[in-house]
Amino acid sequence: MSSPPNRLTSSLHGMKHAIQMSILTVLIWSFASCVPLNHFLVHPQDVPPTVVTWSEEVHRDSLLLHLEWARPAGDGPFPGVLVHPEAGKKARDMLGVVWDLAQHGYIAVAVDYQRMIRGKYQETLFPWREEGDVAAAFDILRAHPCVDSERIGALGFSQGGVFSLLIASYAGKGIKSVVAYYPITDFIYWLDETHYEGKMQRFICRRIRSYFRTQSEAATEEEFEAMLHRASPIFHAESLTAPVLLIHGECDTTAPVEESRRLYARLHDLGRKVDILVVPNAAHVFNFKNREQAAVAWEATLRWLAAGLRPEL
Repeated sequence: MSSPPNRLTSSLHGMKHAIQMSILTVLIWSFASCVPLNHFLVHPQDVPPTVVTWSEEVHRDSLLLHLEWARPAGDGPFPGVLVHPEAGKKARDMLGVVWDLAQHGYIAVAVDYQRMIRGKYQETLFPWREEGDVAAAFDILRAHPCVDSERIGALGFSQGGVFSLLIASYAGKGIKSVVAYYPITDFIYWLDETHYEGKMQRFICRRIRSYFRTQSEAATEEEFEAMLHRASPIFHAESLTAPVLLIHGECDTTAPVEESRRLYARLHDLGRKVDILVVPNAAHVFNFKNREQAAVAWEATLRWLAAGLRPEL
């Protein structure tokens, strides 16, 4: 996702190149059209005049967090929103999103992670490996003096949606609202090649699973399965008590809409406040490709966050 994707060819060279990318990038190359992403599509292109911004890096044990902040002018306290980008993207790619949230009255922070691996901070599909990693960014946001610690929400896109759901399940009542765009909610199911039709898709799935396994650095298959289990929000549904809005494209072939529908059904069965917006004719990361679809989803996002974090409006 760091550059406009090309279609994945069936050549061995194309496969070898693709599996060097992140998991979501690979599948987008496999199934999606070649539409460049615009993270400012329905968000401010420049910092609004009433918004204050800053950046910082924070070390937490073996985790390095890069944070991009935005808040309204004034002392607050303001409701806070923790924002995570899609896989392969950085906190800075979320600048338009956090500026937008700030002009709507939130203190927002976008975060990306690197992990110390063999003496060097590196990007990895599995940045959270130690107890407390999952809550690191949430703890930073909650401790900020301008944040109303009783009104914090989480917003994420693709892998960022997964992170948002996992943080909410960990933080319990500390998170009051979640919006997750097109998340994968069950990695064990998603990485099972028997769920895919056609030799090419199954071949891609096997290669992606192998890449995931390498990234995990798991010593055994059992350890790898346990890591996938921990990374799958559907297995943490019982502790996911915050109101959740799932937003998914109807035609998403990267993270099929059934991923959100299964989590929706599970949370509904548990009596949680949950809703799902399926955007017609929309593919993966549609909100950074199609202006009309993006506007519909963003309006729903703002309504959901306001209901949970700014009920006085």
